[in-house]
Amino acid sequence: MKDLLQELALVDRSVGEGSVPTGPAQVVTLSRRYASTPEELWDALTDPDRLQRWFLPVEGDLTPGGRFAFTGNAGGVVRACEPHHRLLVTWEMGPTGPEDASLVEVRLEEAADGPAGTVLTLTHRAQTPPEMWDQFGPGAVGVGWDGALLGLALHLTGGELPAVEDLDQDPAVREFNVASARAWGEAQRAAGTDPAVVEANVAATTAFYVPTQGA
Repeated sequence: MKDLLQELALVDRSVGEGSVPTGPAQVVTLSRRYASTPEELWDALTDPDRLQRWFLPVEGDLTPGGRFAFTGNAGGVVRACEPHHRLLVTWEMGPTGPEDASLVEVRLEEAADGPAGTVLTLTHRAQTPPEMWDQFGPGAVGVGWDGALLGLALHLTGGELPAVEDLDQDPAVREFNVASARAWGEAQRAAGTDPAVVEANVAATTAFYVPTQGA
C-alpha cells in the first residue's frame, strides 16, 4: 500500500464561515491535484460501479433533481451537475433536517501549473449543531473527507484500502486518521480558533475516528 501519510500531505485544507440557503454555515474545504484528466475524475465520481470501489455503494438517481443514498452513510439530492467540472449535492446524515442545510460541492479544474493533472476542490457547507462543532470542530467531517480523497487516489492508481469492516483495526489507516485530525486542527488554528479549543477538538475527533483497540 502507498504511504498514506504522504497522500495526506497532498491535500490543502481550510476552515471558514459561509452560508447555505437556510442561513449561516460552517465551511470546510479540501483541495488536491490528481494526475488524471477532468473526464477521468468525473467518471470516477459519478459512475456507480466505480463509486463503490473507492467510496461506498450508491443507490438512486444521480441526475439533476434525483435523490441518492450511500449505503450506511449519507444521502441527498443532486442540485447541479456540470459534466467534467462541477457537482453540487445536498448531504443529509440521519433524520432529514431543513432542506439544503448541508451542501457538498466538487469542482474540477485542469492544473494551471506544475505537472499535468486536475485539481479537485471539495467544499462542504453545513449548519452544524453548535454542540457538535464545539466538541469536534472541522475534523468531524474533515477526517471523513480526507479518507474519501485517499480512497479516490488509490482507486485511480490501482490500489485500494482494506475492507470497510477492517478499517478501524488497520494500523496504517489508524495512523492516517490520527494525522488527519491533527491536520484539521492546524487548519482550524490558521483560521483563528483558540489553541486550547483546537487541542480539545483534535482530541475528541481522534477518539471518535481512532477508538481504543480492545475497548
